[in-house]
Amino acid sequence: MSAPLRIASVGALGRMGERVRAAVADADDAELAGALESPGHPGLGAEVAPGVRVVDDPARAFANATVAIDFSVPSATRPALRAAAAAGVAYVCGTTGFSAAERAELDAAASRIPIVWSPSFSVAVNVLAHLVAAAARLLGPDFDAEIVEVHHAAKRDAPSGTALRLAEAVAQARGQDLAKVLVATREGEIGARPAGVIGVQSLRGGDNPGEHSVFFLGRGERLELVHRTTTRDHFAAGALRAARWLRGRAPGLYSIDEVLGLS
Repeated sequence: MSAPLRIASVGALGRMGERVRAAVADADDAELAGALESPGHPGLGAEVAPGVRVVDDPARAFANATVAIDFSVPSATRPALRAAAAAGVAYVCGTTGFSAAERAELDAAASRIPIVWSPSFSVAVNVLAHLVAAAARLLGPDFDAEIVEVHHAAKRDAPSGTALRLAEAVAQARGQDLAKVLVATREGEIGARPAGVIGVQSLRGGDNPGEHSVFFLGRGERLELVHRTTTRDHFAAGALRAARWLRGRAPGLYSIDEVLGLS
């Protein structure tokens, strides 16, 4: 039997970090090897697994790890990625809201270590993206595409990374450049809806872990594809599945579709 996966959790005391640690604790083939939090966090020094204390130094957090799982924010992901690349630690990244420069750092790190990046590690959400692409192809341009996403009040980026992925699925199926057809805000006298645009609207409030609805609006009929979640556990389960998949992979930037066999 192979040695257990040694997982380091980035943002270990956050909402998703907590669920990642729980998923690792429940797994027979994985163990927590490191826990990273931001400098000044009140939980620094806490023991979150036997012999594993929360630290604010990525190099220390990754010293005994084989793969890191990160659901944090770009400002935390950047130094963690650099440390992982230096240590040869594989990386599962669910961080969203990257700028172009930050995304370039992710790409650069992938030349040194294997990375799976996805805006969502939910298996069902990724199946939804494939269904959305199929619907866009089959329905054609006569159906207008609109996406509504709902997340908790503390989410920092909008639209969500998942909503943008769903919009990209529509655009690719239609042969469009999403940057040219995306409409993420509407206000005032906007006139008639231009043909071919893809609308994305973001709602924030409460503790909603994530909800995405894709509407294909035709004349006299509409098709709705919806994914709702009530916990964060399936995101952690998907990330752990990606961590297992990364074992022994060559450096590179891999997609969740490759992990799930959807590509």
